[in-house]
Amino acid sequence: MTGSTHSTLPPTGDGQVFQWLLRVYWEDTDAGGVVFYANYLKFFERARTEWLRALGFGQQDLRDNVGGMFVVTDARLRYHRPARLDDQLLVTTWMQDTRRACMTIGQQARQGPSPDGELVCEASIRIGWVSAISFKPARIPPLIVKALVP
Repeated sequence: MTGSTHSTLPPTGDGQVFQWLLRVYWEDTDAGGVVFYANYLKFFERARTEWLRALGFGQQDLRDNVGGMFVVTDARLRYHRPARLDDQLLVTTWMQDTRRACMTIGQQARQGPSPDGELVCEASIRIGWVSAISFKPARIPPLIVKALVP
């Protein structure tokens, strides 16, 4: 995260937190039987995609009809404990910061189906909006910002 030894907590009160439950499959684990560290990036990507979908923004639709897409420009992960085969993980996603052409998203994976489950991994992911044709940075469409920012 940002050099702190404390976890980044999701917002409370009227902050918007998206929750997505997943199961750890054999393909997600390494030779030691725990989730391979890079797979948390996949879990977090899927949760961000489902968050957008729940708000009415499909990734393909954004690319085809809005003319842009989100790309990851920075990812910072912190691992707290291992997750294992058949574990359920609750992945939470929320907005940390919004700028004209990028957003920083906070994410956590917790053990079990409850938001109070033990913290497994947390991340701060910066995504940028780019033109689907040129891949040059562009301003995030206001409709998307309005939907994502509580």
